[in-house]
Amino acid sequence: MATEPGPTVADGVRELLLLMPRLVGRAKRTPPPPELGDLALAPRHLSLLAYLLFDGPMTVNELAARLEIAPTTASLMVGDLSRQGVLDRAEHPDDRRRTIVSINADKEPAVDAWLARSAKAWQEALTPLTPAERALVINTLKVFEQHSS
Repeated sequence: MATEPGPTVADGVRELLLLMPRLVGRAKRTPPPPELGDLALAPRHLSLLAYLLFDGPMTVNELAARLEIAPTTASLMVGDLSRQGVLDRAEHPDDRRRTIVSINADKEPAVDAWLARSAKAWQEALTPLTPAERALVINTLKVFEQHSS
């Protein structure tokens, strides 16, 4: 019986243990663009901003669900980013108790620039893969995240 080409599980684990700190370090060293430089933004804000940039305005509860955090945590993040002028909050047109969150129009180009570098790198990495291979990469990273927390 022939073995499939590629690293063994042990070799793969070794490679990834060496690679992951470099990826995390690079993400931490990616500073916000100058337009956002004086704001207190951290890597945790990237996911929240990415959802709003890619998917458009949404409620705090929708953001919390997508980020897989408590609504109160999402609300605190939104409040912090709103006070810094990065996000806008508006009443939901159908339910005044709900708030719609969006990126401030003046800050959107800077947020887009901040995310563009990583988005381009992921596009380069994922484009040559088949849809099934892309799903495998994404699912593998999700499983890793679940088991490493």
